[in-house]
Amino acid sequence: MIKPIKTENDYDQALKRIDELWHAKDGTPEGDELDILITLVQAYDVEHYPIPLPTLIDAIIFRMDQMGLTRTDLAKFLGSKSRVSEILSGKRKLTVRMMKILHRELGVPAESLLGD
Repeated sequence: MIKPIKTENDYDQALKRIDELWHAKDGTPEGDELDILITLVQAYDVEHYPIPLPTLIDAIIFRMDQMGLTRTDLAKFLGSKSRVSEILSGKRKLTVRMMKILHRELGVPAESLLGD
């Protein structure tokens, strides 16, 4: 019987049942139960275990890593290697112009750029 997930015990039980149903076929009662339980667990996760946005510096470094960029490459967008160093060390704040460039050229999420 499927019921709302209200407690950690409910959550643990739902995860256990998901594990049991993991290979259920779509369109079967077990497959439907699996879909519903996954939806309930996701909703509980969002409410009780939110994932914070990355910090500005983490977001920039992550995108650099994904794109295979070096600090020298980033300097092409931000002006100089020393400026990049100051930004990544937290000694210099980004200007609005820099934020726009990082968002447009690297795809750094605006939420990360504008956050605290």
